[in-house]
Amino acid sequence: MIDALDLLRTRRSSPAIDLVEPGPAPAELDTLLTIAARVSDHGKLVPWRFIVFAGEGRARAGEALAGVLAASDPQASEKRLAEERGRFLRAPVVVGVISKAAPHVKIPEWEQVLSSAASCQNLLLAAAALGHGAIWLTAWPTCDPAARAALCLAEHERIAGLVYIGTATQKLEDRPRPDLADVVTRF
Repeated sequence: MIDALDLLRTRRSSPAIDLVEPGPAPAELDTLLTIAARVSDHGKLVPWRFIVFAGEGRARAGEALAGVLAASDPQASEKRLAEERGRFLRAPVVVGVISKAAPHVKIPEWEQVLSSAASCQNLLLAAAALGHGAIWLTAWPTCDPAARAALCLAEHERIAGLVYIGTATQKLEDRPRPDLADVVTRF
């Protein structure tokens, strides 16, 4: 097991194209989702849920998105449609973190959305701790109502992130990080 502080200091996102089999085993995926669900959640509202795209489900989801694209843009090239068909095939497992944020008498929607984002981050950290590569992406389906419906989201739900998980084919060098003097203000 990786030391927690080392993990937090060194975690990197792996490009989705570099994530190959094996992906997380079923027990590992349950562990990842359990950790993703263990986030701050003011009011215990559970303002998120998960959609797991694995196996044949990845291809079905890609076909659904290609269908949405073809309906909205009849001039879409075959290359562009093929990209959508392959969207979820770039990694062995893709977890959709779905925000169910809604008006509440005490809990602001913003806090609920942030809980979904924290879930995405926990998922990334847990995947790294288990030795998997992962990346949190968003794309046009997160903003398109027809795409969200094609992926079985309710009208009020939003995609907080698509977290691609697999085995990274390359170890990434660290990228430049901000100097604390540039991002920290003391009050």
